[in-house]
Amino acid sequence: MVHLHYRLNGLGSAEAGILPLRRLLHLYRHRHFARTLFPHDPWVDRGIRLLRVHDALADGASQREIGAVLFGEARVTEDWNDRSDSLRSRIRRLVREAKALAQGGYRDLMRRHVRLPDKLQRDGEDLCNDRD
Repeated sequence: MVHLHYRLNGLGSAEAGILPLRRLLHLYRHRHFARTLFPHDPWVDRGIRLLRVHDALADGASQREIGAVLFGEARVTEDWNDRSDSLRSRIRRLVREAKALAQGGYRDLMRRHVRLPDKLQRDGEDLCNDRD
């Protein structure tokens, strides 16, 4: 026999605690997880993209090559030298974030309110190292 005790301490903690309780109750009643109680987290897509960028960097890919894989060769050919520099900036951000995660920032992901570590740069050292 298992005795469950669920303590909610005020309305602020109740809101955060109700969803896990609803998930448990649905699993108990229906013997499966309810998709509606596990909404898609858009950060998962970004996390997968960051893993792909990290893998590409580990294989020695340039930022342009990474852009071609992520966004298509046609878009890179068209936008790489565009005046707005938005595509290259986006790739540089992904590279910086992937490196920050690999350097220990992944630990911060367990804290729900933190998505990326604050240590994107160390003492002015550019972690991006634009190779193009």
